[in-house]
Amino acid sequence: MIKANDPRLVSWIHVPKLSDFPIQNIPFGIAKTANDVFPASIIGEQVINLKAIAALGLFDGLNIDIAVFSSSTLNDFIKLGKPVWRSVRQRISDLFNAENDELKDNAEAVKKILIHQREVEMQMPVFIGDYTDFYASKNHAFNVGTMFRGPENALMPNWLHLPVGYHGRASSIVVSGTPTIRPLGQTRPDSEAAPVFGPSKLLDFEMEIGYITGQGKPMGERISINEADDYLFGLVLFNDWSARDIQKWEYVPLGPFLGKNFASTISPWIVTLDALEPFKIAAAKPEVELLPYLQYTGDQALDINLEVQIKPENSEAKTVCNTNFKYMYWTMQQQMAHHTVNGCNINAGDMLASGTISGETPDSYGSMLELSWKGTKPLQMPDGTERKFLKDGDTVTMKGFAEKNGVRIGFGKVESKVLPAK
Repeated sequence: MIKANDPRLVSWIHVPKLSDFPIQNIPFGIAKTANDVFPASIIGEQVINLKAIAALGLFDGLNIDIAVFSSSTLNDFIKLGKPVWRSVRQRISDLFNAENDELKDNAEAVKKILIHQREVEMQMPVFIGDYTDFYASKNHAFNVGTMFRGPENALMPNWLHLPVGYHGRASSIVVSGTPTIRPLGQTRPDSEAAPVFGPSKLLDFEMEIGYITGQGKPMGERISINEADDYLFGLVLFNDWSARDIQKWEYVPLGPFLGKNFASTISPWIVTLDALEPFKIAAAKPEVELLPYLQYTGDQALDINLEVQIKPENSEAKTVCNTNFKYMYWTMQQQMAHHTVNGCNINAGDMLASGTISGETPDSYGSMLELSWKGTKPLQMPDGTERKFLKDGDTVTMKGFAEKNGVRIGFGKVESKVLPAK
């Protein structure tokens, strides 16, 4: 067992009940105060200034370049590799362990290191150089395929043989709290008429998980499925906004473009793969025999509860989706192995995303396209209005956590308000 994951650990920092951030979590992010921007972690409601810890010499025994803790992104830290990620997380765990007096009785040092979360503004945790989005939930792929092609042809011939994906736009991935502006584009609402231009009328969310990568191998080499965990730094909640009407008109033959690249939103804290180790479970059994590079042994799925809420303007929020990351057909490790099998290189801070995560029942579908079944089954909101797709003024909030043996490891939230098209 990874020592920092011990469910018996208690911090001298107060951790409220049902907090996403007990001492067993120790996620990583970038925080901003009035005077500084710095790499950070969090326990309970206290943001931990890793730059201040490094300046006080508390990381000196780890034999790493502490300059990485003065950066405004986590990319340089991530480049150092899994042994360093693990040792830094363990050191933070030790410093804030209730049984360790090294720091807790030093009021002057504590004042420099701990800041209440309401006093910081969370930033993009990494500079994302490249972003790849997968289509790895069988429930989602089957639902969407059924809507447009019927259940007999719902899955394309390749779907059960490889993790389908496409390269998306990295520059428009933004951190939670950033508003989402309704996109403009071409649509063709009448198949017998010419296309029209204007704001998307079918704006949608997609409940996904994003994986932040470590530094990969040189171009031309591949990461095997058994090595994949060593190249996955951690996970974030990911809302991959979609303009369904723009996407429908444009996607043949090269896939999503303007219907996707206008915005995607991530949660600010990266929860390490190490912290999620206790929540590994068996993945879906392949329905066809896979080629050797996609075959694996052991548990590769993760049991992470996911929730989506929609809050209309001037109204209370409504939970519209409860799903779980365990429903994925293709695992993170399979996606990494497939992504690099042709020699494609990855860099520290790149992001892979799961694709929409849909469960087996209608209340667990991870998009409005499925929840309203292409607009035929509107959702009722608390203010009496209904939703087929998202309206201006709606705030979409996604949450996620894993729980076992009395330990809850959470992601915080990813949240954004829809603003009118410009």
